[in-house]
Amino acid sequence: MSPTLSEINIYPIKSCKGFSAESWELEPRGFRYDRRWMLVDNEGMFLTQRDFPRLTLVSVQVKSDHLRVEAPNMEPLFVPFKLESNKHIPVVVWDDGVEAVSVSKEAANWFSEFLGFSCKLVAMTERSLRPVDKNYSVNNDIVSFADAFPLLLISEASLADLNSRLEVVIPMKRFRPNLVVKGCEPFAEDSWKEIMIGDVALHVVKPCARCTVTTVDPETGDKGQEPLRTLATYRAVDNKVIFGQNVLHANNGTLRVGDEVNVLSLSQ
Repeated sequence: MSPTLSEINIYPIKSCKGFSAESWELEPRGFRYDRRWMLVDNEGMFLTQRDFPRLTLVSVQVKSDHLRVEAPNMEPLFVPFKLESNKHIPVVVWDDGVEAVSVSKEAANWFSEFLGFSCKLVAMTERSLRPVDKNYSVNNDIVSFADAFPLLLISEASLADLNSRLEVVIPMKRFRPNLVVKGCEPFAEDSWKEIMIGDVALHVVKPCARCTVTTVDPETGDKGQEPLRTLATYRAVDNKVIFGQNVLHANNGTLRVGDEVNVLSLSQ
């Protein structure tokens, strides 16, 4: 039997909580609304859980025409999809300079209060083009404010293998995948090159090197040493800890939980 898609996860604001869906649409940059918003400091540099683990306490829901953002001891913040301004400003995510639009003073004040320093929420527009690294791009692919690729895929079996080695098991949300697959062997995804999920063709292009975000407890914001300490004992490649695969989609479409995952070709 073929593996099947068991989870679809969307993360509207980079490094904040995501949510799961039974089905979701793929657009050129990835899933609709996925990592289309990002927090930056006053110099336009991106902010993530790597340095500010409290961001894991911020939950985000997609409504018909806005995001509803909530966090402990904060009133809800509503972020309209329709932007107040079309003035683009330069921001930086990793080594990429991107144009984005500041959402609003209200959003800036809300996040500044929550984090305890001045920052602002910016949005990616259709004008904000961020190419995928040309060493991995298949068809002039573009990406949102995600770290580097539109989609991240992990199998349930890979997490089960990891949890069998840990004293305290951890949930899949630690790894923030967009796509979770069940019905395959542990780390089978490492060997996949081309796959089909439903009617969407995907290219598995690069293993995902994991960082300290995986050590942040998504319920408390506390940092620990796991799972990186254990993963480093058996999933280290070139001094990087590998878990999950970065994926490009060859066409737009709608993915649904329960879709078959057909492996078309394997990597050499």
